[in-house]
Amino acid sequence: MPKIKNLEKLKHPNSRKTISLAKKMLKNEKKNNNKIGTHVKQNLIGEKILWFKERIPEGCVILDKEHTLKLIETYLARFDEELEQIALKNSIGQRKSRQHASREDIINITKKRDIEEFETCGLEMPDLMNAQQMEVLKNWNGELRFLQNFKLKRIARKHLV
Repeated sequence: MPKIKNLEKLKHPNSRKTISLAKKMLKNEKKNNNKIGTHVKQNLIGEKILWFKERIPEGCVILDKEHTLKLIETYLARFDEELEQIALKNSIGQRKSRQHASREDIINITKKRDIEEFETCGLEMPDLMNAQQMEVLKNWNGELRFLQNFKLKRIARKHLV
């Protein structure tokens, strides 16, 4: 019979080596979970900044308070059309259950959270009333690695009225 040299021995579950391996595995797992959370947060912020970038008027150097307020109100109402479509689909059929219920719930939760943020502490967004930040926003190509160039500012309704 040939001898197998790389046969790994079973380790006792309470041995120091096993405990240290378990700690290393747990540490790596937590590190990966933190990376995923960071990427998700960056994606959300990137989508928000891209939304504002696409809706800035052409040739505009800075936005005044009135235009910023209108733009934020448009941002808060961005899901209204989709909610109307879902309500229309639900009203047509004779079903007792709601179609697209999970999507509708997610939209309502997001909308309520954004409105509450805007009314209280402020909505985190790029500073559209700063010429330098507007230039950075116009030159941004949508890559998430350049998000660090933006100075995000919390803008509440009380700051714009």
